Amino acid sequence: MNTDVYLQTLFDIVRAKMAADPNPLSQEAPRPTRPIAWSVDDSSELYQVNAWGKGYFCVNTAGHLVVRPDMDAAREIDLFDVVQGLKERELTTPVVVRFSDILAHRLKHLHGAFAQAIAENDYQNKYTAVFPIKVNQQRLVVEEVYRYGKPFGFGLEVGSKPELLSVMGMTADAPDRLIICNGFKDDSYLEAAIIATKLGRTIIPVVENFEELPAILRIAEKYDVRPKIGIRVKLASEGSGKWRESAGDKSKFGLFITEILEAVEILRKKDMLDCLQLVHCHPGSQLQDIRRVKDAINELAHVYAELKILGAGLQYIDVGGGLGVDYDGSGTNFASSMNYTLNEYANDVVYRIANVCNARKIAHPMIVSESGRAIAAHHSVLIFNTLGTSALDQFKVTGKEDQESGVTLPQPVRDLLDAYRTVTERRVVECYHDAQTARDQVLQMFNLGLLTLEQRGLAERLYWATCAKVRDLTRKLDEVPEELEDIESILSDIYFCNFSVFQSLPDSWAIDQLFPIMPIHRLNERPTRTGVLADITCDSDGKIDRFVSQRDVKKTLELHAITAQDEYYLAAFLVGAYQETLGDLHNLFGDTHVVHVRFHDDGGWWIEEVVKGDTANKVLEYMEYDVADLHPALARDCERAVREGRMSVAESQAIKRFYEGELNGYAYLE
Repeated sequence: MNTDVYLQTLFDIVRAKMAADPNPLSQEAPRPTRPIAWSVDDSSELYQVNAWGKGYFCVNTAGHLVVRPDMDAAREIDLFDVVQGLKERELTTPVVVRFSDILAHRLKHLHGAFAQAIAENDYQNKYTAVFPIKVNQQRLVVEEVYRYGKPFGFGLEVGSKPELLSVMGMTADAPDRLIICNGFKDDSYLEAAIIATKLGRTIIPVVENFEELPAILRIAEKYDVRPKIGIRVKLASEGSGKWRESAGDKSKFGLFITEILEAVEILRKKDMLDCLQLVHCHPGSQLQDIRRVKDAINELAHVYAELKILGAGLQYIDVGGGLGVDYDGSGTNFASSMNYTLNEYANDVVYRIANVCNARKIAHPMIVSESGRAIAAHHSVLIFNTLGTSALDQFKVTGKEDQESGVTLPQPVRDLLDAYRTVTERRVVECYHDAQTARDQVLQMFNLGLLTLEQRGLAERLYWATCAKVRDLTRKLDEVPEELEDIESILSDIYFCNFSVFQSLPDSWAIDQLFPIMPIHRLNERPTRTGVLADITCDSDGKIDRFVSQRDVKKTLELHAITAQDEYYLAAFLVGAYQETLGDLHNLFGDTHVVHVRFHDDGGWWIEEVVKGDTANKVLEYMEYDVADLHPALARDCERAVREGRMSVAESQAIKRFYEGELNGYAYLE
């Protein structure tokens, strides 16, 4: 068919359609009258459970979020069932649920990844991990990591004197398991490390600042000990993400190469060069880009090789932390993700160290990593209940307010009414702009005293009702106009939640860390609302308005409609690293309840340990209130009121019981 014939045919088709419907845009296309079915698979996709859950979390057929502690589909724990079981035990949300079996599996998984890499690269030594207890200093967590790490010979890392003192007390039965000492060190910190050496521990104080080396040698001489010494290298390779400056020339810790060479000479003169047994680096926390890992390990391996050739008695190469957690499940070079897997990380570390050592014809060292975040993050879940909602699309109007009021409405209010009446798909942007302009004029007139409070209230209802109509029509458009891209966020609900961001998710507030957050039940229902989460502190920063998505950070979270009487539970996942130890007491909301849950071999779950959350009197004591004086002071007030006839003795007794009960009660809402 030639061009002219083709164009004529196309013209005839268009003309025929126009004759049938001269204004095709005047009618909406037929809409489905029945709601599209919703399945648990849809919820799983919506909340990206399989992406960030990594096999540990999924949705069951009942629409509940379940935990699979060792990724086995035959062994799962229903989170909603756990919440109900805790209520029966008088343990209310908010609560942190720790799944000890996940912790054990993470250690096994880490060991397995390096074992495979060692076999594939014909590496002639072993791998061990040391858990940095700063990641989660809770005693039960540290003890579990140490217990579950025993089959693999995993050790612990400390960064302060109190941490070292705690570790010294729990490691008497395993003298061969490594203890790495990082952080600033005074004489008493170093003396504790040397004493631990004398007691038989395999403990290595790492020289972070050059002044620490003479102190180590002096204290070691005092106790007649030949210490194992480590040196932290100030890498030239850059870090990545939020902790970029952990490496590089301006990094907080580490020795320059010149200082390392000077340390070698000091040790050589004292005939103690064999005591230099470990080189260490810390390329950063939550390394999102595998290229940064490769650069750091390659540089550290060359430093190791050179020092070994110079005669140092090196036995260990400590690659530090940095192994990331894929919080959003996108697998990308994004601050809350990582563009590599655990197996890829292990293979790159082993391969690059082996490659350098083989080229220099030196023995392969034992590889040590401090992958605390990757070990601990997955095993803790914060569960909290909702208290109610605030919705901007709640305002209802009839569109006939000018007829009902019986008075002539001011022009800006009439403009709002007109915008509400005339919203269509063709005029959706125009009506939205009209409503915004009219609203601004209403506020100006009210501030000048030209509008009554009732008229402003009507304008408010009209504006938000118009925005709701605009949003609903925008959802039907194939392409959302740029001016309306934020309409969903603007009209999102606020879900008030029974927890404190500052106590339980401090990284969300402080550094915009993303955590997967979703309902733990009703996942077989379509969520019909979008919202942001507000905590119960009186701080406007106490909110979460950034949510994980594989495409971009979402400004709102898809949620289910609730009433004040509904039990609706949400959970934040991957919170086992740093959150408990960094939390503060804003508004005196202290630690939540913590429950250690294990899978039962016969099916179901059981509680291994319960740590009750802070009571009101406990958090008051933290702030140096004398709780012993508070109740007697109130009792005197009650007696004064009885004497003055303002209350009866029975009322006085009830008030005193109430006050005492609240002092001893949970700091959160019950």
